[in-house]
Amino acid sequence: MRTSLSRQPAGRRLSTLLTILAAVLCAAALATPARAQIGGAAVVFLQIEPDSRSAGMGNAGVALADNAYGVFWNPAGLAFQRGVEASLTHSNWLPEFNADLYYEYLVGRYHVPGLGTFGGQVTYLNLGRHECRDAQNNPCGEFKSYDLALGGSFGFNVNEQFALGSGLRLIYSNLAPGQSVDAQETKAGVSVGFDLAGLYRTRPFALGNIQTTFSAGFNLANMGPKIQYSDSEQSDPIPTNLRFGYAFTFDFDEYNRLTFANDFNKMLINVDVDTSGVSRADPWYQAIFSSWRSIDVRTNAFSEEEAEYQTLSVLDQMTIGTGLEYWYNNLFAIRTGYFYENPYNGNRQFLTFGAGIRWNIVGVDFSYIYALEEDHPLSNTMRFSLLLNFTR
Repeated sequence: MRTSLSRQPAGRRLSTLLTILAAVLCAAALATPARAQIGGAAVVFLQIEPDSRSAGMGNAGVALADNAYGVFWNPAGLAFQRGVEASLTHSNWLPEFNADLYYEYLVGRYHVPGLGTFGGQVTYLNLGRHECRDAQNNPCGEFKSYDLALGGSFGFNVNEQFALGSGLRLIYSNLAPGQSVDAQETKAGVSVGFDLAGLYRTRPFALGNIQTTFSAGFNLANMGPKIQYSDSEQSDPIPTNLRFGYAFTFDFDEYNRLTFANDFNKMLINVDVDTSGVSRADPWYQAIFSSWRSIDVRTNAFSEEEAEYQTLSVLDQMTIGTGLEYWYNNLFAIRTGYFYENPYNGNRQFLTFGAGIRWNIVGVDFSYIYALEEDHPLSNTMRFSLLLNFTR
């Protein structure tokens, strides 16, 4: 993808770049500026669901976390896993844009007896090449944009049913490096994010005549300092968020298994916008508390004097993912799900479908998004995952 950027004032140009990035990654019809905003985060590529399995289940996975992708969904889930596993996911991102964007996620986990299970991940989002032009519209070079995160996670059992986990990742956001704007040189943004998670999983119990397992978990992810793209004082929060949910797994017999999962996700970003249009984001350690309040979002594009607002409760600010997965003989799976986001808070609403196969140590998963809104950027997004499980 090629984009031309004129030499604007540093703060305005960087804000433009971040807005483009947020639009590309979130692929949502965002509300116009408001008195208070729940958006405003940079490096939102960290929120792209990486695995085809949970992506096929309506983006629900915090209470499952039973493979290496627990590094993303819930690192506490690593504690219940044994052996060695590695997986790679690829997706041509936002195919409706026809912009040659792509997303890669490499993950692995390794169990250490008597200690716990370690995980590692690499996330890469290619945003293409861009052409720079000066104020006279003359070419001033090209630059490549991409986002990268490297991280490690650890999960351990507190007891047989409950586990805790954590993760740490280095974030490197290379949007428009080396551009000189009003004596300010743009640079790659760097930050770190920390995760804290828990998972409870029951022993199998009889529900009627069906062997059932219940699990519930949470993951407080991407707690860390704001990220900065120049030497100016402008900086943006990283996407701290809380994901929590539950799941039921029903083993009907030795061949047939059904799982129902339900996730809730809340961005813990608190950005206040004053009457002059200046925004201020709380640091993450304040936002995890201050973001739990109702907010007003503007529902039109008129001036502040003519603005109309919609009040969003805390529940309205959450996304909800619900999914089903059916396995036959641990060899073949089919999946479906539904993802919902309030129309004034992004308006992502879509159905998901997926399938998976397992043979010996090899697994392959696929997922597909069917957007309910016409011409939605996420329409027809597909993910493919290849998994190698050396415990089989």
